[in-house]
Amino acid sequence: MEDKLIESIAYILPAIVTGLVAFYMFNGFIKQQNSEKKLTLLADRKKESLPIKLQAYERMLLFCERINPIKILVRVKPISENTNDYLQLLIANIEQEFKHNMVQQIYISDDSWTAVLATKNAIINKLKQVAETSENANKFRENVIIEYSNTLPPTDTAISFIKNEVKKLL
Repeated sequence: MEDKLIESIAYILPAIVTGLVAFYMFNGFIKQQNSEKKLTLLADRKKESLPIKLQAYERMLLFCERINPIKILVRVKPISENTNDYLQLLIANIEQEFKHNMVQQIYISDDSWTAVLATKNAIINKLKQVAETSENANKFRENVIIEYSNTLPPTDTAISFIKNEVKKLL
C-alpha cells in the first residue's frame, strides 16, 4: 500500500509542477499580450487626438494674436470720441473672441488655459487703467500704443507658453 502511495506521488508531483509552470508561463504571456494591446490602443488614441489638440492650440494662439492690444486697436476703430464707449467696444470684442474659443480649454493643458485667461484679464485691466487717464478715444488709442511700445504685451508671453506646450506634444 505504501509503495502504491509513493508511486502515485511520484506520478502526481511532476504533473503538478508541470501544470504550475505552464500556468505561470501562459499567465505571463496573457498579461504581456494585454499590456501590448493597451499600449497599441493608447498610441492609436493619441494619434487621433493629436490633430484636435494641435488645432485647439492654434486657435488659442490666434486668439492671443487677435487680442494683442496694438492689433485690436488697428482692427477696431472708435465709434465715437467717448473714451468709455471705445473701451467698452474693445472689451466686448475681446470677450466675444474669448467666448468663441472657450471650448478649446477641453483640449489644451490647464497651464495653457490659465496663461490665456490671465492674458485676457491683464489686457482688459490695462485697457481700463489707460482709459481712466485718457481724455478721448483717440488719446486713449495713443496712450495704449505708447504703453505697449515700452513693454511686451501679455499676449507675447501666452504665445510663447503655447508654443512650448506644442513642442512638448510633438
